[in-house]
Amino acid sequence: METLGTIIIVGTVFYGVYYLIKGYTDYLLKRKIVKAGHIEKAGILEAPVAPSAEANRYPSLKWGLVALLAGAGLILIEILRNTGAIEFIDGKDTFLPIGIELVAISLGFLIYFFIVNAKGMKGR
Repeated sequence: METLGTIIIVGTVFYGVYYLIKGYTDYLLKRKIVKAGHIEKAGILEAPVAPSAEANRYPSLKWGLVALLAGAGLILIEILRNTGAIEFIDGKDTFLPIGIELVAISLGFLIYFFIVNAKGMKGR
């Protein structure tokens, strides 16, 4: 367990350093392009692309469904633990609760996807 934490910390530090260096070098490159008089190639004056209205039409519905099913997954885990179906003895069955929770959250996203697609088909 100790080595996993070390790997995560080292990876995070390296990613942070990479991100800082990449940002700085992109800045230097754009500055050089602007000084050369090629402002249109620098891409700094372009308007940001607006996200599609279809992409996030019902954010409250999405996160409400995810939260509802995540809570249902936690309740199911607790019921299974209280009935003795899941025991946390020496790490035994520790992945089962994680799997139940991930499946519940995924079901929330899938239900949202099907609802949005059904509403999109009616609108056409």
